[in-house]
Amino acid sequence: MSSPSSPPLVSAPAANAGDAPIAVLDTAASGGGGVAKLPGIVRPLLVLALPVLIEQTLALGVGMTDKWLSGNLLPGPEYLAAVGLVAYCWGFLPVLFAVASVSVTAIVARAVGGGDLPSASRATAQAMLVGAAVVALVLVVAALGGRAFVGMLGLPAVSSQLAGDYLAIVLPALPAVMFTQVGVAALRGAGAMTTGMVVMTVVNVVNAVVSAALATGWGGLPELGWQGLAWGTFAGASCGAALTAYVLFRGRSPLQLAGHHWVPDLSLVKRLTTVGMPAGWDGIAQAICQLGFLSIVNRLGDVDAAAHSLAITIESLAFLPGSAFQVAAATLSGQFLGAHDERRARDSVWLAAIVCTLLMSSVAVVLGIEADRLAAFFLADGQQDVASLTAGLVRIVAFAQPPLAALMVFSGGLRGAGQTRAPMIVNLAVLVFVRLPLALFLAWDTIPLPAGLGTLDGLGLGVTGAWYAMAVDLLLRGGVLTALFCTPGWSRTRV
Repeated sequence: MSSPSSPPLVSAPAANAGDAPIAVLDTAASGGGGVAKLPGIVRPLLVLALPVLIEQTLALGVGMTDKWLSGNLLPGPEYLAAVGLVAYCWGFLPVLFAVASVSVTAIVARAVGGGDLPSASRATAQAMLVGAAVVALVLVVAALGGRAFVGMLGLPAVSSQLAGDYLAIVLPALPAVMFTQVGVAALRGAGAMTTGMVVMTVVNVVNAVVSAALATGWGGLPELGWQGLAWGTFAGASCGAALTAYVLFRGRSPLQLAGHHWVPDLSLVKRLTTVGMPAGWDGIAQAICQLGFLSIVNRLGDVDAAAHSLAITIESLAFLPGSAFQVAAATLSGQFLGAHDERRARDSVWLAAIVCTLLMSSVAVVLGIEADRLAAFFLADGQQDVASLTAGLVRIVAFAQPPLAALMVFSGGLRGAGQTRAPMIVNLAVLVFVRLPLALFLAWDTIPLPAGLGTLDGLGLGVTGAWYAMAVDLLLRGGVLTALFCTPGWSRTRV
């Protein structure tokens, strides 16, 4: 047993206790810190990262199921183009909950690092209230202008209609998505990675199975085709929220919510929004910029849009470790700083960055070699133009995996420390002033200038040019965030 002043970072769960909170290791385990004393951070890093890696792998399986069904069972590139737009929209809707989820991870991690589980539970409930307010606003906006927004993203009419039909089915599940996202973020801040992994495993498995069953009519179920994919997403989100509620109210997690935790606490809500608002604005700004990037690609036609959608799915095989080590870096930096151990907070993030870069680079090499076979797997024989274009895009982005690893891990470490404003500024500046204008110039033949000022000639490289712009963007952001993490002030933010 560790002394009360330095509770264990990976404590063994008591019998029938479920996930034990991961608090900060006894400093004796690492001789006072330092990269040379890796035993003090290696095991916690792996304990935190591996469950998220498993979870993200299953999530990738859901995306691959949708892409495979769209590319093989539903005829024409318009379905792949539509599923790509849906993936962007549905994937970026949860960034609107970043105010709640990012802040609750940081605050819960600090509370657990200081041995204060009741405060961690109260912060979780208050973060849910913040998330609920955001959900209400999003649903009103979606009801008033959702279809028009989808049309603005530039897909041809048929694929745009398909995307709108899908989103109309899944939007009512947005409260469930928020509850699961914020709940799992809080559990991760407490170090309960296994519980979060189980919840997200259920979401992803239900999503994949129900989508495939309803799209194809397995077992006598109605064959809904494209709409079956949407109902699978709805079912997965609903099951995830139900399981998260059970874990937080009746389960055996380190966080246990009670009725008094839900009484609005304005000071705690202010604290959550102060910490999370930069991340929220960062998420919103990134979503707008990424959707702007998608709009640039969509206006190149269904073939380019389908290749973009499929290449993103294949590329995600490489950045799976990035998601896992980003979460681990955020949790460890927050918990170690909560226990006033800045050295091991810094060392744990550096170790996560090194391991993540090696893993992502290794996978990228394999993707570059096997790009043609991977693209062909997702597509029926009649879509060779999409397959060839997809393979070229995968090879472009393979070279950008090392800076992407740095971008993901160091942004996680900074946010876990409560330093949410700097990543927001970096992401917004590079996306707006580098990726989007460079993508326009490289992808389009002719660029219309605003206010009737005429046109500007572009290079006309199509989606390939847009992906060159993406690679430049990742290189810049990864380098800048690495430099920010090297500054002495990265850990000085109060949360």
